[in-house]
Amino acid sequence: MSVSAIVIGRNEGDRLIRCLKSLRGLAPLIYVDSGSTDGSVEAARDLGAEVVTLEMDQPFTAARARNAGLNQLANRASLVQFVDGDCEVQPGWLTRAETFLHDHAQAAVVCGRRRERFPEASIYNRLTDEEWDTPIGEARSCGGDALMRVDALRKVGGYNPTLIAGEEPELCVRLRQAGWTIWRIDTEMTLHDANITRLGQWWTRTKRAGHAFAEGAALHGAPPERHNISQTRRALIWGAGIPLAALLGTLITPWALLILLLWPLQILRLALKGERPLRAAFLILGRIPEAAGALSFYWGRLMGRRTELIEYK
Repeated sequence: MSVSAIVIGRNEGDRLIRCLKSLRGLAPLIYVDSGSTDGSVEAARDLGAEVVTLEMDQPFTAARARNAGLNQLANRASLVQFVDGDCEVQPGWLTRAETFLHDHAQAAVVCGRRRERFPEASIYNRLTDEEWDTPIGEARSCGGDALMRVDALRKVGGYNPTLIAGEEPELCVRLRQAGWTIWRIDTEMTLHDANITRLGQWWTRTKRAGHAFAEGAALHGAPPERHNISQTRRALIWGAGIPLAALLGTLITPWALLILLLWPLQILRLALKGERPLRAAFLILGRIPEAAGALSFYWGRLMGRRTELIEYK
């Protein structure tokens, strides 16, 4: 099986250079740029990558960029490693992943361990690193970094280019419905550089996740898939329902503010189940921006317009 790589990015600077260097030796190596102004295009060409620059007449999305990379790839490889431009592929990953797909004919996607490069740099980086710690084995979805079969991707129509986030889980829904499987193996895959140093960045990233939950549920929420239904419901209940109930309740009695005590009680419950107290606190706090993201999706759909790309960097 022949292996290629598609890297997507926008203004990733040195992170992109590190990413492309970690993929040297693959042919073709394709870089898809979404309007960078930091010299990313020139740097990618200098490193031998084929460069695709997205036109600005349509909104930029990661899904659109990955599809553009697939179009550039054409039929020149049977496997493609998708990588975000802020990641570095770890030595040995591609060999291990290719072997896994060779041995598992029904597997369309294999991913491994993604780690944060600087988890100690901020609490937000550490939270992101813990977010990547997901179970090993057959999975329902993958993230942005994964090795995939090109023919499987083409048979389901590639990525949904209209999604501003959550495009990989949505793709995996369609792959599983077509009879393919998704796997996560216990092998180091990529180092990710989230570079989240401020609360506002974390808030925006979490809001984007809430938007992705709601949009994914709107597409595939019906039984038996029920894609993102529980995540969306959880965000709306804890992030919007509880504060709204407390606010409306104060019209009757100021004691209604006690409803907000459900938040610390839920944090305590998560901590007793084994979550670190600080992580538990951020999980509950994160329901607020998640709800905001979900509600922004519903509002945009009601008004007949698409939500613009939500960027935290």
